[in-house]
Amino acid sequence: MKPIFTTLALFGLTMGLSAQDATPIDSLQGKKVVLDEVFVSAVRVNKGTPITFSNFKKEEFASRNLGQDIPVLMNFLPSVVTTSDAGAGVGYTGIRVRGSDATRVNVTINGVPYNDAESHGTFWVNMPDFASSTESLQLQRGVGTSTNGAGAFGASLNLLTDAISEEAYGQISSSVGSFNTLRNNLKFSTGLLRGQVEVSGRLSRITSDGYVDRASSELDSYFLQGAYKQDNTLLKVLLFGGHEITYQAWNGITAEQLASNRTYNPSGMYTDDDGLVRFHDKEEDNYKQDHAQLLWNEKWSGSWSTNIALHYTRGRGYFEQFKEDDDFATYGLEPFTVDGNEVNTTDLIRRRWLDNDFYGTVFSANYAADRWDLILGGGYNQYEGAHFGEVIWARLAPTNSTRDRYYDEDSKKTDLNLYAKAHYKLHRKWRLYGDLQYRTVGYRADGNDTGLVDDTFNFFNPKAGATFDLNPNNNLYLSYAIANREPNRNDYENGSPRPERLQDVELGWRYVSPSVQLNTNAYYMGYKDQLVLTGELNDVGAPLRANVGDSYRLGLEIDAQIKFGDKFQWRSNLALSTNKNRDFFFQRNGTLERLGNTNIAYSPGIVAGNQITYFPVEALQLSFLSKYVGKQYMGNIDSEVSVLKAYSQSDFNIQYVLEIGTFMERITFSGMINNIFDQDIVSNGYFFTFDDFSDTGVITTVEGAGYYPQAGTNFLLGATVRF
Repeated sequence: MKPIFTTLALFGLTMGLSAQDATPIDSLQGKKVVLDEVFVSAVRVNKGTPITFSNFKKEEFASRNLGQDIPVLMNFLPSVVTTSDAGAGVGYTGIRVRGSDATRVNVTINGVPYNDAESHGTFWVNMPDFASSTESLQLQRGVGTSTNGAGAFGASLNLLTDAISEEAYGQISSSVGSFNTLRNNLKFSTGLLRGQVEVSGRLSRITSDGYVDRASSELDSYFLQGAYKQDNTLLKVLLFGGHEITYQAWNGITAEQLASNRTYNPSGMYTDDDGLVRFHDKEEDNYKQDHAQLLWNEKWSGSWSTNIALHYTRGRGYFEQFKEDDDFATYGLEPFTVDGNEVNTTDLIRRRWLDNDFYGTVFSANYAADRWDLILGGGYNQYEGAHFGEVIWARLAPTNSTRDRYYDEDSKKTDLNLYAKAHYKLHRKWRLYGDLQYRTVGYRADGNDTGLVDDTFNFFNPKAGATFDLNPNNNLYLSYAIANREPNRNDYENGSPRPERLQDVELGWRYVSPSVQLNTNAYYMGYKDQLVLTGELNDVGAPLRANVGDSYRLGLEIDAQIKFGDKFQWRSNLALSTNKNRDFFFQRNGTLERLGNTNIAYSPGIVAGNQITYFPVEALQLSFLSKYVGKQYMGNIDSEVSVLKAYSQSDFNIQYVLEIGTFMERITFSGMINNIFDQDIVSNGYFFTFDDFSDTGVITTVEGAGYYPQAGTNFLLGATVRF
């Protein structure tokens, strides 16, 4: 296979990377290199880098991996807030980091961009049970290091999929829980055949009724991997994807409904011919997404190594809605007359489709020798998306117009980025870090909602910092970074957006010993034209954003892990922050008001996580987990109507491993009791204002809010049999 690799190199395709992940043993210099980590080392950092981050490995979340989405498993990481539309962590879930929503968190899988190119969102429901094929993840808070895809404005999250298994195995997992939740998966690996080739895979199915009425989920997914390694070559081919069918639960409920019927779901509601309230049984999303990745790492010498990834993602699907008494004009239908009366509205069922392709390459090269560690890399990616709508049934229509497309739009986005990173050991105690990235983005769209868009953005994103080693157990770091980011499709639909700019300063101290790990950092994130959430939703439940001029986030994060002998382990984190829009203006009752500095929406001033684990015997693990999220506003005008109250959640986790040692290697039993104190948690919501015009011409601004309640006490129980 060497001639093939050499030929590719001659065409300049291999700008790769080398392994440089550092897992602490008992000091900041200790390293443990895992073979597969070469695929993410260009976008990951270690404790010698002046970047704020958290690592999260498979063995740390395995006991809680019972079918809930990756954001839910990440809930106890620093500065993280998660939510679930269906209320129990299955189906649509969301994540915010330092108050920034998922559209501002850059996500990569094996270094390949995952965020949707147009919306910037990450829809984990399209890859159900993906945690079961995840080896590790790293969450970098703030701007982080240069990566592929959309710029990170709150955090970047990179995932590494399953590592090569030396030994063959088969594994069956099942879990059951509240709300008729059921998860089954099957995993296997051939082990390394002749020490060179491995084939592994997973099939999963998750179903749940959801905590919220009718918020059901039917989720199927697969993961297939072929790996080849020989001497200095590592090659992987991956195919993975999923099919989700989820009943919509994005409308939320009012304060009155929250008090009287927390599980109420207005989605799909209509009135039949007899005046009875009904719910459309197919008010649902139905979407498929398939991914293909080719990953190749080559170590050319003791100093040079390269990496290239080719990728392709195919997505297609729709969401279906019952629309009661809707206007003909919306669908291009002409009014007609019946018995002398004009008919221009009707009940109908519509489907709004997405059909898209995303493909490209990411690449990097690493040189490490003497005092230098250099990485050159980048990527080129292209997105092509079709948006169209169909009426599949209408109670009244002038002609047989069903299945005609009432809108048909195409969009295209290109994304080229190039970066250079350098670590230089200036002194036995000092290390310098520099990171320069150039990114150019082109976006074209022409739709009824977006209007004609033909924009090109050119961004320069520099980063620099230094690390000082006080001793083998302590270091200090300081970094400064600039990031720029383009608007997403919804921003164009909401007006005439401007790109946003962020300056991020991070100052931190790390302490590492065999029994204690402590990370403390302060940050200042200053924004120009930040696209903050307004609190409002569009007609398909997506959050709307708007440029707000100058704003900032200032905070302190403390993250500790302490071992008390062999029996107890304590992990705790605390994030304190102030998040402000500077000199904010708002039009109320027809008059433009200057509100001064206001709180940025969805940005709690305190977020805390805690986990106490007890190992009474080697095979048994008991954990108590708690989360506290402080008061937050769902809008930017500090209205009391927009307040999302502080809440706390406590969970209990148990795992017991029964070693068999014959044909059946072991059985692992796991259990989760979520929200054990049955708190009334509302983790998300929306806020809106509108002007009401009276007969006298007086304008009154009306405010309103909606809420997404989370489940009370609920449970998940599972067993994994490994052969």
